[in-house]
This record gives sequence, C-alpha cells and structure tokens, in this order.
Amino acid sequence: MKEFDFFVYESGQFRFYDILKYLKKNEIDHEKIPYSVKILIENQIRKSKEGKNTEVKKISDWLNNIGEEIPYYPSRVILQDFTGVPAVVDLASLRDAVSQNGGNPSVINPEIQVDLVIDHSISMDHYGDSKSLQLNMDLEFERNNERYQLLKWAQSSFQNFRIIPPGNGIIHQINLEYLSSIVSEKDDIMFPDTLIGTDSHTTMIDGLGILGWGVGGIEAEAVMLGEPLFIKIPEVIGVKLSGKASPGITSTDIVLTITELLRKENVVEKFVEFFGPGLKELSLPDRATIANMAPEYGATTGFFPVDEKTIDYLKLTGREKNSDKVKAYLEAQGMFYRPEFEPVYSKVINFDLSSVVPSLAGPSKPQERINLEDMSIRFSSVLQKLNRDKKSVKVELEGNDQTISDGTIVLAAITSCTNTSNPGVLIGAGLLAKKAVEAGLKVPPFVKTTFAPGSRAASEYLERAGLLKYLNQLGFNIAGYGCATCIGNSGPLQKVIEDTIDLNSLSVSAILSGNRNFEARIHQKIRNNYLASPPLVVAFALAGKTDIDLTSEPIGIGDKGVVYLKDIWPSFTEIDNYISKFVTSDVFTEKYENVLDGDERWKKINVSTSQLFDWNEDSTYIRKAPFFDGFHLNKSRLESIENARILLKLGDNVTTDHISPAGSIPENYPAGIYLNKRGIHKNGFNSYGSRRGNHEVMMRGTFANVRIKNHLADGKEGGYTKHNDKIIHIFDAAEMLKKENVSLIIVAGKEYGTGSSRDWAAKGTLLLGVKAVIAKSYERIHRSNLVGMGILPFQFINDDDYDFITGNETINISISENPTHEMIVKSYFDEKMIPLKLRLDTDMEIEYIRNKGILHLVLRNKL
Repeated sequence: MKEFDFFVYESGQFRFYDILKYLKKNEIDHEKIPYSVKILIENQIRKSKEGKNTEVKKISDWLNNIGEEIPYYPSRVILQDFTGVPAVVDLASLRDAVSQNGGNPSVINPEIQVDLVIDHSISMDHYGDSKSLQLNMDLEFERNNERYQLLKWAQSSFQNFRIIPPGNGIIHQINLEYLSSIVSEKDDIMFPDTLIGTDSHTTMIDGLGILGWGVGGIEAEAVMLGEPLFIKIPEVIGVKLSGKASPGITSTDIVLTITELLRKENVVEKFVEFFGPGLKELSLPDRATIANMAPEYGATTGFFPVDEKTIDYLKLTGREKNSDKVKAYLEAQGMFYRPEFEPVYSKVINFDLSSVVPSLAGPSKPQERINLEDMSIRFSSVLQKLNRDKKSVKVELEGNDQTISDGTIVLAAITSCTNTSNPGVLIGAGLLAKKAVEAGLKVPPFVKTTFAPGSRAASEYLERAGLLKYLNQLGFNIAGYGCATCIGNSGPLQKVIEDTIDLNSLSVSAILSGNRNFEARIHQKIRNNYLASPPLVVAFALAGKTDIDLTSEPIGIGDKGVVYLKDIWPSFTEIDNYISKFVTSDVFTEKYENVLDGDERWKKINVSTSQLFDWNEDSTYIRKAPFFDGFHLNKSRLESIENARILLKLGDNVTTDHISPAGSIPENYPAGIYLNKRGIHKNGFNSYGSRRGNHEVMMRGTFANVRIKNHLADGKEGGYTKHNDKIIHIFDAAEMLKKENVSLIIVAGKEYGTGSSRDWAAKGTLLLGVKAVIAKSYERIHRSNLVGMGILPFQFINDDDYDFITGNETINISISENPTHEMIVKSYFDEKMIPLKLRLDTDMEIEYIRNKGILHLVLRNKL
C-alpha cells in the first residue's frame, strides 16, 4: 500500500512523500543535511514505496555511508544530438535484437521523459554578415539529413521522446529556460525534478536547484529503459560564499577563479554545494554559469539550493503559473534555502567574491587561470616552450598587408552554454561593442568572428536593446544557434590564414566564451585557446592578439586617437539598466511558444512510423550498431587476459577529446580514407561528431586526435603506434592484431578520460579490440563508460610501475570469475609481476562486466 502525506496549496491538496516526517521519526536533524542530499533521500523514499530496491537508511545517514552504493532514479533524461544519435542508434539496434530473439520490439521504449535538443550540428562555415545564419543552417540540414531522419523516426516511434529541432539554441540553456520545472508531478504526486544528461555540462541545471549531472550515453540508455543509475553516496563539499564582486567583474571571472580553486581542492567525483551570505549576490544566470563548469573543477555537481531568486527566475522565463506551488512544496520538504541553517558538509571551502579579478584561462586547460594583466607575460611562456623568439609573417588580406604572428588571434567566438545564458555578459558584450563602434574601432580582417547565442531569447533581448547592430558591425553576426566553436564546430579559417600558419608553424590563438579549450578541440590549426567572458572576447578581437596587457596597453586606435579597454568597458549600472528594461518575461514566452515545431526545413523531413528502423546499408552517417552481434541469452564467464599487447602508452591528463573522435576529419587519417573510398570528398566529410551514428567512422577516429602523444610512436604526434617496427595508424595496427586474435591493452597516466562524457571514447576503444585499460587514475564518467561497454579498468597500485613499461611486453592478467570491489590482481608484463587494482566500484559494475556491458544486460532483462 502506498503511503502519502498531503499539503494544501490554495484550494487543492497535493500528495507527496514527506521526508521531514521520516527524518524526524528517525531522530535525524534535517537542518544539518545538505540540500542536494535531501533530494536523494526523497528519491529513495519514493521509490521504496513503489516497491523498488532502494537504500533509504544509507542515504539518510549519508555522512557515515560515503562510498556506499545506492540505486538512483532520475525523473528524466536529456540528450544533445552528438550523443543522442548514437543512443537512438543503440535503441533501434536493440529493437532489432529483441525482434531477432523472438521478442516484441516495442519493449524497447523510454520509460521516463527524454528530451533531445539538436544543437551540436551547426558549424561556423559562414560568418561576419547578415546571411551567416541562413547559410550555416542550410549546410546543417544538407549535411545532416540522414541523422535528422533517424531522429524524426525516433520521435514518431518512441513514447516519452521529445525533440527540440535545430536552430533554437544550446541544450543546457533550453533546459534552464524552458524544459525544467524544479518540481515535477506524476499521478498527482509531487517530487523534485531530477535528471541526467549525455553532456558533461548537464550540471548547468544545478544552478536552478535541480539535481543533475552528465553520464555516458550507455548509462543514459539504461536509465531510459527503466534501469536505475547506481551511484556511490558522495562526499558533499560546501562552498561558503561571502562578499560581493567588485565593479567590472563578470560571472566568467568568478567561475574561472572557482574552477582554479576547486581543482586544487580536489573535488573530483564529489558533490559541491554552494551556500552562505554571498549567495544572494549571484543572479540565477551567474549561478548557472558556475554550475555549468562543474566538470572543469571536477565535481559531479555544482549545486545551488532554491531560494527567492530561483522563484523569480521561473517567473521571468514564463513559468510563473507553477512558481508558488514549487516554493510551497520545497518549503514543506525543507528543501527551500534557509540562510540561518548551515548543513554539515564533508568539508567547507570559503570563497570571497570580492577577491575575484578579471581573468582568462588557457592555453589548453580551463583551470589554467590567468589574470588579465598577466596575459602578455603568460604568452611569453608559450614561446619559451617552443624555444624560439616571436615569429611574424606578412599576408595580404582585403587588398592590404597584414601581419600574422605567434599570439595573433585568428578566431574570436561568443559561444557555449557557459556564458550565452547570462544576460549580464551578453548585454555587457553588446554595450562594449557599441562603445567600440562609436570610438571608431574595427576588428582586424585576420580575426574570424562568430556569435552563436544559447537561445532565441538571448538574441531577442539584444535586438530589442538595440545592441545587436553594434555586434554585427564588428563582425559578430549571429552565425547559428547551438554549441559551435566550443565543441570544435568552428568551421574553416580563411585559406590564406591556414596556409600561413602551416608554412610558418605559427602558434596562433583563439579567444572564446566557452568552457573547454583542450588541445586541438577548437580548431586543429590553433594551438592556444583562451576562455574569457563575451565582453573580453570582443575586446581581444579588437586588439587582434593575446600577447597584450589590456589593463595598461591600448586596445586600438579610433577616430579620436588611442582607445583603452577602460574607455569602452560598460559599468554595472549600465548593464543592469538594460537588463531590467529589455530582459522581460514576454521575451521568453514568445520565443519558446513554438519551439517544438521547427522551421520549414525540419518540417519537410518525411519519415514513416514503424517499430523497426529501415537501415540504409549505403549510409555513411547511420549504421546498425555492431554491439549485439553474436548476442546470446546466457551471461559469459569472466575470463583472464592472456598474451595481450599494448596498443598505446599515454601520459597524464589524456582527455576524451584525445580518445573519442571529435572535430574535423583529416583526409589522410583512416576515417577520411574510409569516406574517400565511398565517394565522399573532404568538403562533405562534416565532423566526427555528426557521424557518431556510424561505427565504421568512429572506430577509425578513436585515438586519432592530431595532438595525441602515444609514447610507442617514437615521438610522432597524432593517431599513430608502432607495429612490427613500423609507425602506422592506430586503427590499422588494431585491425592487424585483431586478425591475429591478439587482445589489446591501453596504458595511461593520471586522470585518464578527463573531459566531456563521450560514450564513443569507450565504444571506439571496445571496437578496436581493447580488453582492458590500466591507468594511474581515471575521470569518473570515462571509467564508468569503460565498464558500461564491458572493458576492464585497472589502476596501478604503485605509480612507478608505469615507468617500467616499454610497450613491447606480452601481458597476462589473472582475474577471478567472482571479482570483488577494487580487487587486487596479478599482472605479468613478460616476467615482471605488477599488482593492479580492478576498479569495479559497485556490485552493479561487476554485473555489467559479467554481461559484457550495460546494453547486453538491458537486452537480457527485456527478453
């Protein structure tokens, strides 16, 4: 029998599971429990009443049960198209597998709400004029028609599956401004809105007081199909905010400083929860900016409890109808922020907002914060690493000679969910552009300038404010709505610029308002990538270089002489006046009214409704997944690894950008060769991300990053390894060894798999024939993804053993048929025995390995 409690809202009664009553009954003081943990407690109580296997006692006494496994049931899943397409391919392939094994294919269907936002396919090929948006969207539909056919089929064939068509914005901003409700209702029961997403920056929603984080696509598929997400009870780090940001400081400056601090504090795989008197000094978009970058500071979440500012944001964005009910529910559950209460945390870190100074981060890691005044000095260290003085080359552009040098900015982009959700920095960028135009400043012709707003609402309030025209005059015309430059869809530079970079080995720069700047991510020709606020992106674009101190050196020469940054930097008062006048509720209600309809290009895509997808064997975008080939109902025995060879030996901080195919496809790499053989030329390659529905492209692109450094490749940079004393492509070597029935192993250093939650980093590894990875340490999501695909993750007991390995050894690893959590195993590298820890951290992960991965487990359960 289900047991409910009730509270009265206006004239109606609403049912809910009263966690305060449960805690009081068990003599637990709810005031001492972190707000994020209360959401987990409600989840366990509610699901236990529904007859699910939950661990209410463990999570209620969370501080004494850190590290214990619990099943967790998010209320919804959110996908973007780069990760969503392979998820849909897997679901369609699962339906085929069910049908082939005598089952009903319709059992493969999302059991909770799934939203897929198409935002990662827009590329910045065209820029700098009023036609950029239309031309880029025309290219997007032309390149991605096959993918969009699959997605429209999924929308018509699956229940609980909703699509936001292209051209509306970035997944996380649409989630923040439209999809999220804070409190959900089902069968007249109220409960917290919770979610997981197949994008690392799903954490942005924690700024709205909704518990959410990124997982691999493999885990997300299992949750869609009714499986719980097994998590460890986390440490919860409290960040106590105090003070107030100084005039001129942006939310980007704050988040880059927090990222630097929390990286040093090692909050990896932990919940971070913000509280304290400084909380009231942050707007809701400021909080979302900080929550967005939780993956960059390493945390699972960056959670902000709901308070009056959260409720005000619901009203601002057109969700006023339910705002009072949301507040009443959260107050009844002890989940509404009370500044007089201070929960007990695993650890408290103090952060004074007044200590923040203008900042950037780079050239290749988000935690590499740089004071604005130190940019010139810090760039000199880049040249020191190259062991040379600054190089400069003359090129002709638009009929005039221009100088391109080390440190020259060739790409400036206002992009990414981090900042384009925030009216403060977008209005700030527009005001700075206005002042720059009025002063007579222009962006040099060698700088590619792009603007990809996070939602239609963002461009609307800039238009209403009269600021969009000034951004346009500086070349920051809207070139698309979606995740563009930050994911590597930056499009080509001018050919003369690319040729000049190549011929002279120039170390040029990009400046972007993003959250990721890993090697070769933004553009393969650009070695130095700096994260900055949108106003600073515009400022550096005007300056045209990164080796400059904008606090003391002129930004340029205008109509009336020298102009400094301080001359055109907008004040807090100016920005706030514009926000209060032009960022209004009707902006959001108008732009989201028909967001599900799509434009005429989307409406013209015709698909049939059917339970099974009609695969096109000639497609180079969408292929039936091979993961169920040879499937049988009985689980496999867990076998030891014998006579394996090392395919790669990698260093520290190898990211999923290095592992998973991302960005443009080089013509002379295996994926490019594959496409060429099928009659597709370079201008039709599109990106790796857009071809994630074709395993043939993706397995060829795994470990094919042009900046990856495999220690077995004799110093050759890129996707190469040694086989039979020859340096060849990693894919080619893997295929040769596969034919010889040789199992493969990857050896890596610390923090293996840092970065985006890319399931293809694990899927591609599996398809290359890799049975195990041995690393000094792992990033949370990637280790989980490896397990989800049936790949064994080992960890060195002694880091020094890594140095002993040459890559030429034959490896044997003995594994028990009944492994235990973090079991110590013996491995033999030729004659040397190296102890390893088997990183199967939960009972469910052991079960995944026994089933050869999550997808096989789900299929067995459904059959």
